[in-house]
Amino acid sequence: MKHSAPTAVLLCLLLGTQARAEQYQVVTEEWAPYNYRENDQLTGMTTEIVRAIMARTGDAFEVSMVPSMRATQALNTRDKTIMYSLFRTPEREALYKWVGPIVEESIHPYQLSSTPPVNSLEQLRHVPQITTRHAGSVPARLQSMGFGNLDKSATSSLQLYRMLLAGRTTIIVGDTDAGVAYYSRQLAIAPGLLRQIPVEIYRSSLYIAFSPDSEDKVVAAWAAALEQLRQSGELARIQQRYAQPVGH
Repeated sequence: MKHSAPTAVLLCLLLGTQARAEQYQVVTEEWAPYNYRENDQLTGMTTEIVRAIMARTGDAFEVSMVPSMRATQALNTRDKTIMYSLFRTPEREALYKWVGPIVEESIHPYQLSSTPPVNSLEQLRHVPQITTRHAGSVPARLQSMGFGNLDKSATSSLQLYRMLLAGRTTIIVGDTDAGVAYYSRQLAIAPGLLRQIPVEIYRSSLYIAFSPDSEDKVVAAWAAALEQLRQSGELARIQQRYAQPVGH
């Protein structure tokens, strides 16, 4: 079938736009309750929000869960890459294009309630060991605060809690309160067994980050869709489904 020149040009433009859209990849890491696998399905608070955004923008980008360092590497080295959930920090500000905030969170250290209580930053600096994950913003933050007693041997959040319960460490830090509640349910940790140490290590808002080459119109469309979710109340409804009290 032959096409007129204007029609052929239009088809090329449409196909080109579609091809560009299909080049975007979305990556995330295992970090409950925001992004995690359950029954072999990718789920979580931010996963639901990202899917709701794409439903509004009409995007059907593939979403992949990969190890934390690979997700960050993809965002830093591969064109047209989107990553969630990411803390928006001063160090990262100029590196990416941002959509959010999704939710504001804080991170505290935790210990077993049966151990001598730690209550101050100065006490934290002098405990024998604080265990955190091997990579990510939390260990980077602790290092920037001058902690010389870090054990960065945990490769996952679950391992942090298992190490604490097994007595292989006395203090862990790595998750928000919502994350601690999630892993406590996963491991059937009784309410009150964990104690939140009243020292805020980190407070920031979670965002969706776009690689710097991403088209401004795509970023703007996602930002507009997120604002629609916020205005309609759907964003709050998604957040509420994952909001669980933490027993201290």
